[in-house]
Amino acid sequence: MGGTDVTTSVLWSALGGPPGLAEGVSYRGAGAVLPARLPVRELARATVGVCSLAAAELLAARGGAPVRPVEVDEGSVATAFVSERHLRVDGRPMVPFAPLSGFWRTADGWVRTHANYPHHRERLLAALELSGDTDAEALGRVLAGRRARQVQEEVYAAGGLAVAVADHPDPTRPPVVEERPMWGPADRPLGPADLPAAGVRVLDLTRVIAGPVATRTLALLGADVLRVDTPRLPEDRDTHIDTAPGKRSTLLDLAEPADREVFEGLLASADVVVTGYRPGVLDRYGLSPEDLAERRPGMITAALCAWGWSGSRSGRRGFDSLVQAGVGIAAAEAGEDGAPGALPAQALDHGTGYLLAAAVLRALTDRAADGLGRDLRLSLAGTAGLLLHGIDPVPAAGGAHDPERWLTTADSPYGGLRYARPPIGYAGAPTDWATPPTRWGSDAPAWL
Repeated sequence: MGGTDVTTSVLWSALGGPPGLAEGVSYRGAGAVLPARLPVRELARATVGVCSLAAAELLAARGGAPVRPVEVDEGSVATAFVSERHLRVDGRPMVPFAPLSGFWRTADGWVRTHANYPHHRERLLAALELSGDTDAEALGRVLAGRRARQVQEEVYAAGGLAVAVADHPDPTRPPVVEERPMWGPADRPLGPADLPAAGVRVLDLTRVIAGPVATRTLALLGADVLRVDTPRLPEDRDTHIDTAPGKRSTLLDLAEPADREVFEGLLASADVVVTGYRPGVLDRYGLSPEDLAERRPGMITAALCAWGWSGSRSGRRGFDSLVQAGVGIAAAEAGEDGAPGALPAQALDHGTGYLLAAAVLRALTDRAADGLGRDLRLSLAGTAGLLLHGIDPVPAAGGAHDPERWLTTADSPYGGLRYARPPIGYAGAPTDWATPPTRWGSDAPAWL
């Protein structure tokens, strides 16, 4: 069994945690899991470690008891960080990346595309003036004759997703977590409970892995999590199944007055709003942190974006794979042939998800003491900077990793599921979600 490490202490400090508390976090090894040139295993275990500690801290604050011991199993973490690969629905594996998503050689380097969603595929092909039935081989021929940066800009201008692969690590390091105290006091104090987030109402306005991982973790810990999506942008079925256990899902169009009135009713008694949109996108709906804090004193707002909250890329769309390409992770993981590589997991998504959940839990602990809300901001780029520049490797310990130990099954509206159990590791932590995923958009827009 390994003790705590510097990364855990650094992350705990970034979350504003009390000094010294991170020394109580320990790790149980499972061999060389999540192998990579970069310290992915160390990042993964530390993000789950601080999330587990934040949960234990909040539970103690609510009950006036000592903080429970935290021990995180690296085997559980490694399994959870690739939860989408372990998911089975009636025996069927999750659909992998779409054929037009991936690395492509260009005239002067490489470009990474993301076309998993139909509208992203359509915009990618439109930007390149290609027909809708273009296959991977044809796309590769076209991209081979263009410059990577040119492709990036043309596809982005068309609303698509492509990033020129950086040939070296980005030296900049966006903050891992940014926090501002906001107005208070909160009108829903939290009393003693068996779970850290019991009774906490969370509006989940996130999509695609990082935000949903955070909110499924809050649901595991007892929060009433209601995900809200627009009916105009359907979610990928398998991605929803993987990240929706413990939560409920409803559809509201904030541009429609009737739906907006329902949403405002939900806000009126929400404790936390988690968003996963580019900076400023939700401001036109009156959902900036300042607007929310004014209407709902004591509100905790937690926002996630891809590229960070300042700089030339901050307003751009992005996903884990694109950030890996754009900040130099793909170059750091390149193969012997020079082709860019990828991490063994979507570690920026999963790691940022656990950090986001940890930040919310810590904000709830601080709010219990001072009554104030918090504005929290995280990014995939911030986690990427930590992976590239802020983690010291730690020797692997323990024996071989057996992911089957960390898988379980359940019935759901989608059929029989096999899925990864949660990796949260404080003493007495729940080992599974209370409910399976509901069908996307099928729940009433109301609190339990």
